[in-house]
Amino acid sequence: MAPSKNYWVGFDLGGTKMLAGIFNENFKVLARAKKRTQGSDGKKAGVRRMIQCIDEALEEAKVAKKNLAGICLACPGPLDLDKGILIHAPNLGWSNVKLKEIFEEEYGCPVFIGNDVDIGVYGEYRFGAGKKARCLVGLFPGTGIGGGMIYRGEIFRGKKTSCLEVGHIVMQANGPIGPTNVNGTLESVASRLAMSEKMASAAYRGQAPYLKKIAGTDISFIRSSVIRDSINEGDKKIEEIVRDGAYWLGVGAANMINLVAPDVLILGGGLVESLPELYLEEVDRGIAENVMTGYEGVCKVTVAKLGDDAGILGAAAWAEHSVKNG
Repeated sequence: MAPSKNYWVGFDLGGTKMLAGIFNENFKVLARAKKRTQGSDGKKAGVRRMIQCIDEALEEAKVAKKNLAGICLACPGPLDLDKGILIHAPNLGWSNVKLKEIFEEEYGCPVFIGNDVDIGVYGEYRFGAGKKARCLVGLFPGTGIGGGMIYRGEIFRGKKTSCLEVGHIVMQANGPIGPTNVNGTLESVASRLAMSEKMASAAYRGQAPYLKKIAGTDISFIRSSVIRDSINEGDKKIEEIVRDGAYWLGVGAANMINLVAPDVLILGGGLVESLPELYLEEVDRGIAENVMTGYEGVCKVTVAKLGDDAGILGAAAWAEHSVKNG
């Protein structure tokens, strides 16, 4: 008798860490494994690390490779979704990685890839803050600003690649230069990185004494928890910077509502999770001041629920969906 293929692997390839999860047919997590992502090792060593991470999770869950029904790998960067190729991941230094081919040969089951933000939003659609939404949009401010959309149960995508790069929408024609050398993109005014640059300057000028004490003026130390603590300890300039960035995220959200009228819009990422009330307040204000009159109240804005599990849960569920729907 052939083995029962009842288990799914969800894998999230992040910028600094990778996470694997093993799930049963009811999407109960049986095991997790985590490793640091070390792009400096090169793509071959990186792929080996990914396989080791999955193997460790399989061993802990006591699940054999032959019992896997499918795997989905949530990845950053431009992807060829049909061929399963990671075209380019600039933060890792990887290019042209044939993930589908490599992992299907390794595990002997169907393998799919998806954009990491898309997959995280799909996780929220299946199990979190966006359950049963007809149209769900997710906005995730971090180093950049990721966006994803689920429409009638499917990830909204281009013909071959993922889409919804909302971080590169131009918000201010003469605004600051963004990572793609375009003025005034949403990322350049609302990402955590953009805000951290302003915060470092404020600390240098003596406008944020608690932040300067804890993190100095090095933006690599200005993380979400540090920003939250700085605000809680009375650094008014830091709160002002975050509120301004959150407001501009709300303007971007208003643009999305004007375009696709989602019934639910979720906000996620470390800074949102650290300061949910502040973000909801400012994003709601940005929406209210910029959305078309006819679209007022059509969209519920909420905070993501799944945290780090959104990627692996969404990946496992997308593997199941893809296997069932061919």
